[in-house]
Amino acid sequence: MLRELGEKSIAPAAAETDRSGNFPWDNLRELARHNLLGVPISTKFGGAGAGFLSHTLILEELSRACGNVGFICAVHTMSALAIDLFGSDEQKNRYLTPLAKGAKLGAFALTEPGAGSDVSSITTQAISKDNEFVLNGSKCFITNAGQAETYVVFASTDKSKGASGISAFIVEKGIPGFTFGSVEDKIGLRASANGELVFQDCHIPHENLLGSLGEGMRMALASLDRGRIGVAAMGVGIASAALDTAKAYARERVQFGQPIASLQAIQFKIADMATEVDAARLLAYRAANLADHGGRFTREAAMAKLYASEAAMRTTLEAVQILGGYGLSRGHAVERHMRDAKTLALIEGTSEIQRLVVSRAELK
Repeated sequence: MLRELGEKSIAPAAAETDRSGNFPWDNLRELARHNLLGVPISTKFGGAGAGFLSHTLILEELSRACGNVGFICAVHTMSALAIDLFGSDEQKNRYLTPLAKGAKLGAFALTEPGAGSDVSSITTQAISKDNEFVLNGSKCFITNAGQAETYVVFASTDKSKGASGISAFIVEKGIPGFTFGSVEDKIGLRASANGELVFQDCHIPHENLLGSLGEGMRMALASLDRGRIGVAAMGVGIASAALDTAKAYARERVQFGQPIASLQAIQFKIADMATEVDAARLLAYRAANLADHGGRFTREAAMAKLYASEAAMRTTLEAVQILGGYGLSRGHAVERHMRDAKTLALIEGTSEIQRLVVSRAELK
């Protein structure tokens, strides 16, 4: 069903979405109609209750059709899961249910100009005053910025404690003191609205504290583990789309009196691409399955994200090579896939951070 939905409704608009950078609201509304924006969320709170592996399969198919739609859905679900994992029942009823039903869009606000890979160095501050918190600071490269209605925002509530003094808050669009800055003009995933959030004396009710004071770093890392599996699924989807295009072109393109698919140089490229896509898919599925069944999966999530994002870069680059001059043309999707794939190696933790996570797990 999802493959058909992607091919008929999402893929045809993908090139224009990339070209214009316009947020794909029409696609998201259709996903909401099919109950696909809250797949791993319990049915009690409006989701499908289908588990994280099902969500991973969906992200793969969405990204195969359009990387932007896959990424927006991944971050939306990541923010919803943060509330699902750590929120009170009251918070879940008020904020999670509309997210799971697709009535509202979510965003996850962690990154700052001086705090990317080093999450513990965030400077956005939330000071408790009477029955509220006063939030001051800014965030950058936040996916769905300005488009989402519900934001999970991380801020320092006790600078003297460093990482142990970080807390998380649910902040709604439209609240006084919360505004939006510039939106990045990226080479890939151009319509995902990565932009700046600005908080200036933004007053947040105490009941919007997510979890307990000082639990923000634990929440961020738990959310990032799931987010990294989502990026891995995106990498699989984008790479498989590029592979399909390369195979179709190789069968049709005739040079030296024969289809180039009959040339061993092309055959070996296809073999390597197919192997990498399948390996990335299995790593992503394993990590998602572990997420569904409890226990730690930080190492497996990092491995999946690292391998799938880099495999997507290699696969899309080879697809461009197989198409030759046509691969450089905006008229062929592989050029877009190549730019989107490069973006995956930087989001939800760079490849270098993933290698650090895996090496620590191996050497501890």
